[in-house]
Amino acid sequence: MTRVLCGVFLWFISGIALAGDDGHPFTMWHVAGETNSVYLLGSIHLLRKQDHPLPTVIDEAYADADIVVMELDMDDMDPMYAQSASNKLGVRTDGTTLRDLMGDDLYAQAEDAAAAIDIPLDMLDQSEPWLAAITVEIMMLYRVGFNPLLGVEMTMTQRAVADGKPIEGLETVDEQLSFLDNLPIKAQRQMLLQTLIDGGEMAESIDELVDAWHHGDIAKIEESLLTSFEEQAELNDALLVSRNLRWTETISDWLDDDRDYLVVVGALHLIGDTGVPALLAERGFGIHQLSEPATVR
Repeated sequence: MTRVLCGVFLWFISGIALAGDDGHPFTMWHVAGETNSVYLLGSIHLLRKQDHPLPTVIDEAYADADIVVMELDMDDMDPMYAQSASNKLGVRTDGTTLRDLMGDDLYAQAEDAAAAIDIPLDMLDQSEPWLAAITVEIMMLYRVGFNPLLGVEMTMTQRAVADGKPIEGLETVDEQLSFLDNLPIKAQRQMLLQTLIDGGEMAESIDELVDAWHHGDIAKIEESLLTSFEEQAELNDALLVSRNLRWTETISDWLDDDRDYLVVVGALHLIGDTGVPALLAERGFGIHQLSEPATVR
């Protein structure tokens, strides 16, 4: 959730076929089951108007899928409940402040980084560091035109609801929030400080990252996002690796079904040796990365 501007392209993983030469790679894989197909779509949760229309290869997978699966069951999610649950876990009511939780030295660094991007850190005084980090990231994304209503999940949700296609979720809102709330305080502090520091470079890097998502530039994505994420071991394990392992188990069960699935998850979950495609390939499933035709976009 904290690295929402993530694309994915997995190159040179044993057992995974590369995208064809007739078009550029896209952040989607086809996984062949015994009697069905599962499509894995790497999502950017917030997008801009200029990032639409989405690649047409998504349309083909959507048309083939009987069920759309996302991290959350988006058509049944109650935004008011999600906000209430977030506040219940992430807002302190015992008089403890963000400064107390960060410590004087780190808070001073956070203040400097926040001032540099014009974020009033005192506005988040009652927030725990993980909630403050998410709030800052969303604020920065809104500033440069990103909107969750334009993101991949909301776009696909609106389409599936209109078509009467069922939507399921891999997790609940409470589960997702608990992953963040249960992070050790040291990891939460790093998360907030890094988010504030990265915010200063967002406007310059955002176009390159979205383009990397569209064109599967794995080197760019790993350099910009995955490497720094992996340097924070506790954060990486709680938000990526552990969840990827659970999802791989679930998806493996679906690959013995008679229905086809389109699974939409944050793109960072599909990259690297511990990404879902690589984990499924290790289990012997045939995986082929899909391409957007050269005549499109």
